[in-house]
Amino acid sequence: MSTMNWKRKSTLCEGAVMVLLLGHMTFALEVPLDLPQPPTITHQSPKDYIIDPRENIVIHCEAKGNPHPSFSWTRNGTHFDVEKDPKVITRSNSGTLVIDISEEKAEAYEGVYQCMARNEHGTAVSNNIVIRQSKSPLWSKERNEPITVQVGVSLILHCRPPAGLPPPIIFWMDNNFQRLPQNSRVSQALNGDLYFSNVLAEDTRNDYICYARFPHTQTIQQKQPITVNVLNDRPAGERKPSFMYPSGASSTVSVLRGETLELECFADGLPTPEISWTKVNGDLPSDRFSFHNFQKMLKIAEVMEADGGDYRCLARNRLGSAQHIVTVVVKAAPFWISAPRNLILAPKEMGMLICHVGGNPKPTITWLVNGVPIENSPKDPRRKIEDNTITLSDVQTSSSAVYQCNASNEFGYLLANAFVNVLAEPPRVLTPPNYVYQVISNRQAMLDCASFGSPLPKITWFKDGQTAIVDGDSYILHENGTLQINVAQPLNSGKYTCVATNSQGNRENHVYLEVKEPTRILKQPEYKEVQRGSKAVFECKVKHDLTLIPTMTWLKDNGELPDDERFVVDSDSLTINDVTQEDEGTYTCIMNTTLDQDSASAMLTVVERPDPPRDLELTDQRERSVQLTWTPGDEHNSPIQLFLIQYEDSLHEPDVWNNMTEVPGTSTTAHLDLSPYVYYSFRVLARNDVGLSEPSIPSSQYRTNPASPDKNPSDVEGTGTEPDNMVISWNEMTGLQSNGPGLQYKVSWKQKDTDEDWTSIIVANVSEYVVTGTPTFVPYEVMVQAINDYGSGPKPEVVLGYSGEDRPTMAPESVKVLVQNSTLAEVHWEPIPPSTVKGKMLGYKVYYWKEKSLQKEESKPEEPQKLIFSGNETEGHLPDLHPYSQYSINVRAFNGKGDGPPSTDQKFETPEGVPGPPTFLRITNPNLESFTVEWGPPMDDNGRLTGYILKYQPINSTEELKEMTLLANETSVVLENLKYSTRYKFYLNAMTIKGSGPIVTTAITIMDEAMTSRQVDIATQGWFIGLMCAIALLILVLLIVCFIKRNKGGKYPVKEKEEAHQDPEIQPMKEDDGTFGEYSDTEDHKPLKGSRTPSNGTVKKDDSDDSLVDYGEGGDGQFNEDGSFIGQYSGKKEKDTAEGNESSEAPSPVNAMNSFV
Repeated sequence: MSTMNWKRKSTLCEGAVMVLLLGHMTFALEVPLDLPQPPTITHQSPKDYIIDPRENIVIHCEAKGNPHPSFSWTRNGTHFDVEKDPKVITRSNSGTLVIDISEEKAEAYEGVYQCMARNEHGTAVSNNIVIRQSKSPLWSKERNEPITVQVGVSLILHCRPPAGLPPPIIFWMDNNFQRLPQNSRVSQALNGDLYFSNVLAEDTRNDYICYARFPHTQTIQQKQPITVNVLNDRPAGERKPSFMYPSGASSTVSVLRGETLELECFADGLPTPEISWTKVNGDLPSDRFSFHNFQKMLKIAEVMEADGGDYRCLARNRLGSAQHIVTVVVKAAPFWISAPRNLILAPKEMGMLICHVGGNPKPTITWLVNGVPIENSPKDPRRKIEDNTITLSDVQTSSSAVYQCNASNEFGYLLANAFVNVLAEPPRVLTPPNYVYQVISNRQAMLDCASFGSPLPKITWFKDGQTAIVDGDSYILHENGTLQINVAQPLNSGKYTCVATNSQGNRENHVYLEVKEPTRILKQPEYKEVQRGSKAVFECKVKHDLTLIPTMTWLKDNGELPDDERFVVDSDSLTINDVTQEDEGTYTCIMNTTLDQDSASAMLTVVERPDPPRDLELTDQRERSVQLTWTPGDEHNSPIQLFLIQYEDSLHEPDVWNNMTEVPGTSTTAHLDLSPYVYYSFRVLARNDVGLSEPSIPSSQYRTNPASPDKNPSDVEGTGTEPDNMVISWNEMTGLQSNGPGLQYKVSWKQKDTDEDWTSIIVANVSEYVVTGTPTFVPYEVMVQAINDYGSGPKPEVVLGYSGEDRPTMAPESVKVLVQNSTLAEVHWEPIPPSTVKGKMLGYKVYYWKEKSLQKEESKPEEPQKLIFSGNETEGHLPDLHPYSQYSINVRAFNGKGDGPPSTDQKFETPEGVPGPPTFLRITNPNLESFTVEWGPPMDDNGRLTGYILKYQPINSTEELKEMTLLANETSVVLENLKYSTRYKFYLNAMTIKGSGPIVTTAITIMDEAMTSRQVDIATQGWFIGLMCAIALLILVLLIVCFIKRNKGGKYPVKEKEEAHQDPEIQPMKEDDGTFGEYSDTEDHKPLKGSRTPSNGTVKKDDSDDSLVDYGEGGDGQFNEDGSFIGQYSGKKEKDTAEGNESSEAPSPVNAMNSFV
């Protein structure tokens, strides 16, 4: 083993040797098909090709190249001329063969096929394809003798299926095509045998049938049935395990690398052994091993060299154990470490083909060129072969060819084609131009620059046309030209240019990178626990890149949401209305964009009140107790917290259920204490967080036997309602408490501390008894005992009671009042004798009231006030009295029955006190020289007033407070010589011989208040109003006179002046009377005679309105006896002729008013 390991390590070390190349090696580089290139196999059938004889044989061989390759085949190492066989067709532009075997046996075309694709640049060959027909042979005829065994022995039923191609699938069934049950005692091995660790009597049967199913032909073959008879006359005893398979203490198994290792062991024993597996000196590969067939098989997938070693199978029962060691040897068919890759070389360049393989044993490597062993091909001085490497130097166009590497050992072979294509070609960029890459921020970005050229182009990247990007932490430049950005950030967005350059030229291409914000769920859906029938809302608020189109999807239990209108999907929520039990599950919101997604899940639990308990059963039934058991109902996802047990007494309270007890939700039984003489039925309710369940179906009825009472009535009392009685009362007992029929009460009483006997009476269906003829308020001993038809209750407790009270018969004596001050007095009295209380003494009541004031005459006394002093108190205080008043007072005792007679009224007087505040304080008659301070007497004098004190001073001033003492009968004072524009504050209080009372205040500003008051006073004086009326009347008379004179004309001695103006529009005076010409009253629309209008058609306001000022008012002007104006125009008032002398309209009252001002 150590020698083999050393050889394996040596092989791996040799395969790891790396050779530095001066030429260019391509990595999965595709040559554009418009360029010359040797053939490349693109599709071929598997190496081991099992065919179905009922279908045509199709052997695939597809290839590409330029020129397009032609195809040829070999069969069993010799040329296969497909054109000469009419049953063989070659598909167009392909090497694929289609063989028609409908009239031919498939065996005629079995063999080893190989395809060759060639053009002028070389030849590529396929694998050796082994064609074999699938086979499903019949079972060999045999006669199976019945097998007879004793109970407990081990047994093997052999299957021995026929060899098929591929091997069949084995299983055991009976005559009814039902699989035979298998377990740790009975199980099937890989070879189909059925192993019994020990047989049982029920293993007897005559139809143990082994079936073989052949997958290619879909046929099933069956073995002849096997009969097993199990006898029980000499059963085998118990024994420790031993192995039926594999035999012996150890065995060896070989497995190929990459395949699945399957180890089995079957043990007999009684009891049935348990099987376990371990690896000696190591651990089982955690992610690749598994147990099957009831631990009897160990599987290890994708076997590696490290899986070789010893494995222990251990069989154990209670009598002992046995073990078997399986040594696993791992071999390996050839496998690629590095397959040779295509070379694209420019003339004069150098290149290398490497065929690096592994295997155990070490594979043998042979080289072919264009399908011919390289040693048989023409010698080429530019080619050098060293084991697994071919080195080409100074290549020419004629050096183009296809090389094959064949690596083989005893377990298989590998064949690879790699072409050498020599051409000179300027760079091409194969990535589409202006392609936009989008990537999420903080993720990897891969920008492609697939190119081709010979020599192989060198790729250089630029961002935004700036400095070339170099390989570093942020960027990785791959050999195939791809630019990798490890962690893309928004600043990486932009335009990228890749430039492909070789000796034949250069080519550039532009691509763009957009870095997007990631999609994130900001508010995930939360766990919901809702009651059935309510609403559940799952929120799923998402943030995403605004340039990406989001799609929100909701799933339930990783599947689609139910097609139900109750499920409402909004932009950021899922609402489930009227939730049902079937809605429970896990809900997932998935936000998808074209680049990424985010998801979050939450569970919905539907809760409901529990189902009612069921299967109530009464056990352990006794005279005074019973055991109740039940089965809980479904708790509906909310744990049951407690069970409530209720009972019905159908004898005393039918159809009424009462709570009896509660037990924890983990209990399903309850011990119930019972009362005699009750017809019990029980039911149980369950409570969880949602609420109480419906009641269970009631239990069967359980009746308890009658008995004498266990208790007596409660709350027994003896209280009198009248002076000569006592009422004995109690709480009436229920039917449940009666313990039997004929419930009655024995009521007993006697006067306390006397030698008299108990007086008793028996009553029923009542809760009180009245004892009459008792003395007033004396103590009694009272008892109430329950009795029924089966006896009396326990000895009752003696309760102290009293007969009825009467009112007190005597008034308190020696009532005295001590006056403390003007508002407080103290009262004293002597207590009444106990014999006169006639009941339980509760205290004394003091009534007092104000008769009158000693200062004022009052119409009626005040209502009495009452003070209560409890117990045996004999003094108290009378608060809140009115000073300088006369009071009356009396005292009376009281008990539970009421008040006794009052004492004789006593009178007392309170002394004087300080007076109350003046009722008002105000300032009146303010003027510039003085004002008056007025006030009202106090509402409560509380004595004889001796006077008032008035104080005042300017506000916000340091001037001293001035004080005036006024007589008691004064209610105002005039103050003079105060400062103008100064605000004063005034303080006033009344006085008695006991002192000064509370102060009232007011404030005034001297000037402001005086001026305001003065203006108001003038406006309201009678003489001022009369004057104003006279002036108005005079103005009105003058206006009327002027109006009349203007309209009718007058005799004015001014003719000479008017003639001097020579105005042609002025009409001449009449000859006969020397007056102005009159105008017609009916022509109102015409201007007055003698009027003037300026040539410009306007009239100046100041000159158009007549005013008495314009006339001779200064000294000569006067009115004659008839009221006409006889004065001359004053020389200083003459008007210019152009301005006119008279108005054409009646004079304005406003102007007339102004003439007097």
